[in-house]
Amino acid sequence: MKRRDFIALLGGVTAAWPLASRAQQTKPPTVGVLVSAAPDDWSSRIAAFHQSLSEAGYTEGNNVALLYRYAEYHYDRLPAMALDLVRQNVDVMLAIGGDDSIKAAMAATNTIPIVFTTANDPVRAGYVKSLNRPGGNVTGVTFLASSLEAKRVELLHEIDPKAVSVAVLMGAANARTESDTREIQEAAKSLGLSVRFVKIRGEDDIIPAFRDIAAHREDAVHIVTDPFFAARERTLATLAATSALPASFNDRGFAAAGGLFSYGADSTSTYRDVGTYVGRILKGATPAELPVQESTKIELVINLKAAKMLGLIVPLTLLGRADEVIE
Repeated sequence: MKRRDFIALLGGVTAAWPLASRAQQTKPPTVGVLVSAAPDDWSSRIAAFHQSLSEAGYTEGNNVALLYRYAEYHYDRLPAMALDLVRQNVDVMLAIGGDDSIKAAMAATNTIPIVFTTANDPVRAGYVKSLNRPGGNVTGVTFLASSLEAKRVELLHEIDPKAVSVAVLMGAANARTESDTREIQEAAKSLGLSVRFVKIRGEDDIIPAFRDIAAHREDAVHIVTDPFFAARERTLATLAATSALPASFNDRGFAAAGGLFSYGADSTSTYRDVGTYVGRILKGATPAELPVQESTKIELVINLKAAKMLGLIVPLTLLGRADEVIE
């Protein structure tokens, strides 16, 4: 090879190196989104996450890629989905829609940052060492639903003190079954209520469950916080109304759909918080230095129309404490 040809070739190669380097540098980071629920059921929460992530400077299709894995309530699929996201070499994994997602993500990696939402106590569950100093590769947002279950039983009794027997709908795959059961039983005992737990294993169990409640002549129904129920709040509100049952749930959508009341964390606020954390990690923060946030925005929403149809008079003191009253 002639000297000038070699120099020209060398110049072409060295000129290509910065281009290759820039191409690698401009490849957007990837966030793996592991969800136990179905896409349509979680769309509003994902939208809140997107908005917050965008405010942090990351927009899907522009400077961040999002890989979604939805288990659609088949919780046994989550471990394989989490491992797939690890193989895709995601930069952050978002584990949402219940504790099964978190457990699958943590089993799949101890190096990739994981951001979660949980209704559980993340310290007691073993996800983090402490709320202020999570340690490891995991952090997120908790709204401690088990403690809210007891409060909702109290609110149900306050709205309808004549209701002395309460049916409790509980998902069969609920990771918090033990803690929720304990909280509800203790609250019921202190109020002089009897409770009966009705396990729901799938869609086909819902209508028979309400028939079973009618057969037992129970006075009210309490629906435990669960991703499966969250996706079916309209169905549950309609069945409670047609069965003339005072009913409680954790999400505003239940009261808006005709349920008596809801009391629980504002899901929009929760998913905005995790979007902020994912953004901070993409900018270089580590989960160990991001304290687990406790969702402080708890909403009480009362449907007065539903109360009137049930022949109930909601105490003025309770109406005054409500964040929203639907008339």
